Amino acid sequence: MLLPLRYWAMLSMLAAVGAGAQAKDRRTVAEPVAPGYVCARLAPSRQNDTARLQDAIAHCPPGSAVYLSGGTFLSGPLEMKSGVTLWIERDATLVAVAQREAYDKGFGNCGRIEGKGDGCRPFISFSKTRGGGIYGEGIIDGQGGALMVGTTESWWQLARRAQAEGGYQNVPRLIQIDHAHDITFHGITLRNAPNFHVAMNRVEGATFWGVTIDTPADARNTDGIDPGASQDVTITHCQIRTGDDNVAIKAGNNGPTRHISIIDNYFGWGHGMSIGSEVSSGVSDILVHGLTLDGTTSGLRIKSDVSRGGLVERVTYENVCLRGNRWPIYFDTRYDIHASGNRIPLYRKIALRHVRGGDGALVMHGLDGGHNLEIALDDVRFSDSATWQVENADAVVSDVWPPLRSGQAPLSSGAWEGCAKAFR
Repeated sequence: MLLPLRYWAMLSMLAAVGAGAQAKDRRTVAEPVAPGYVCARLAPSRQNDTARLQDAIAHCPPGSAVYLSGGTFLSGPLEMKSGVTLWIERDATLVAVAQREAYDKGFGNCGRIEGKGDGCRPFISFSKTRGGGIYGEGIIDGQGGALMVGTTESWWQLARRAQAEGGYQNVPRLIQIDHAHDITFHGITLRNAPNFHVAMNRVEGATFWGVTIDTPADARNTDGIDPGASQDVTITHCQIRTGDDNVAIKAGNNGPTRHISIIDNYFGWGHGMSIGSEVSSGVSDILVHGLTLDGTTSGLRIKSDVSRGGLVERVTYENVCLRGNRWPIYFDTRYDIHASGNRIPLYRKIALRHVRGGDGALVMHGLDGGHNLEIALDDVRFSDSATWQVENADAVVSDVWPPLRSGQAPLSSGAWEGCAKAFR
């Protein structure tokens, strides 16, 4: 049920709505500029280029770029070096080999279903690096739908089989950024990842500007960009369509995630703008501004449960357009209804301002009466057929439709059509 707020709580929530611009990446972020020095300019060899690419990366000095010119480069896993940029020009494509042995960590698990995952190396890794990144208008293709060499199924088919049979698929992530600082992606297209496209762990400072992620809607576990245990991250001017979360902000046992800006992006198919489900180390100071979610199953989503919960606070969503979503708003503390544990998911100081959408279920579920969801809604308007599902929530509302309280005006026809243009 909708519960009343004490006066001090109401003031706090209203302040959170007005202070959205403060909950964000603390850096001053401008459009990135590619390195001025190209240390190696490569053309495709029509063979496996792994050794040649890795050698160029290893011998380039910090502040320089390895430039891939037009054509198709076939490669196995690559390890990036501090300060070195991989620059892929518009007509160039870097293709990941669909070969299990190339990614195996030495235990023979990659490309198989086992009792645990993480048996594969990523295609591209940034490990303990500072600076550098990936630039250019070219493509990195993970070949998730291609048959693995020597088998009759693809990485994606293996993932679906694991879902049906039980167990974990061991498949490579496209890009892993681990214990790194000041990483930049600009203009690149990432597609067909076998698993997550970009996964981050303990990253301090990362910018994704004008990145396109495009993978089929039924490709299992192919998240777009996942900041985990990281801080000061900006994702802006990106277009993301994928088979799982378009963006998922996570904070498991490896540390908190905070000061994240998601600014002026378009999400097509996928599972939406997510926080969770792992939030045990805490998520805070998140700004989502100028986002269009067009055909995502969920829209704005915070998901966790008592097995992996924690504190999620100071999250602001503003100037958001939603269309064709089953759950345009989905803030749930019982993501796995069978979960057990004492890691309480608590969502507070959540603010929505200038949000427009169509129909669907609008879910706000706090865990229980002692752990209410605290939220402020200001100018949040959906179609007449949208339905609120509210439990254990303390809410401050102003100009909300369908009404949580009486005396509000209905949403005018055409409100969604104008919002994307106005907000982007």
